[in-house]
Amino acid sequence: MTVDAQTFHGPARSAPQDAMTTVALVEDSAPMRRNLERMLRRAHGVRCVCACGTAEEAIEQIPKVRPDVVLMDINLPGASGIECTGRLKALMPGMQVIMLTVYEDTTSIFSALKAGACGYLLKRSSPSEILDAVTTVCSGGAPMTSEIARKIVMTFQAPPPITAEATILSTRELEILELLSQGKVSKEIAEKLEISYHTVRVHLKHIYEKLHVRSRSEAMIKFMAEKGAASRPQ
Repeated sequence: MTVDAQTFHGPARSAPQDAMTTVALVEDSAPMRRNLERMLRRAHGVRCVCACGTAEEAIEQIPKVRPDVVLMDINLPGASGIECTGRLKALMPGMQVIMLTVYEDTTSIFSALKAGACGYLLKRSSPSEILDAVTTVCSGGAPMTSEIARKIVMTFQAPPPITAEATILSTRELEILELLSQGKVSKEIAEKLEISYHTVRVHLKHIYEKLHVRSRSEAMIKFMAEKGAASRPQ
């Protein structure tokens, strides 16, 4: 992918430091890393705080700056981006990770999501798509390119059997999962169900515990797989 900072016309705009979303990059290609850094420098409300070329460097440097979002390549020398994601999420559970890669095979997608990634974009994504993804994960969403979303949907056409876990979810928890699967974030779910934002967060915590998952992406995948299985003729 060629990320060209020139697609952002005009001078870089400044924003209050406390209002900025901090982003770290993990990319072994130096030209790609430089292009991403330039893109982030020119974007409004975003600040690049760290750029690493290996997983080992990322694991050492990123916990020092504690970014809001990490753009993570999968194919790194040494430890993979998936392994790096898992180790970073163990240290900083609240940090959001977006995989930015040329790989779109189902195994890589699900491995990355299980490791704690909240989004999955192809490297040919445009600068605006990447920046939109950063905003989306900070709002509780799970950004994916249309190609990746389609692969996930296709996986559900041969879903696993319904597990006993789905039967222990309350009606409200199922409603929240349904809205989550439609791409809605916590604020939108709260408005739709006429409950508080805090109540949605509490329900999500209970859902994670009941489904034995660690993120919205994992919960959504598990819910949609079980929902697909339930709708198939017996």
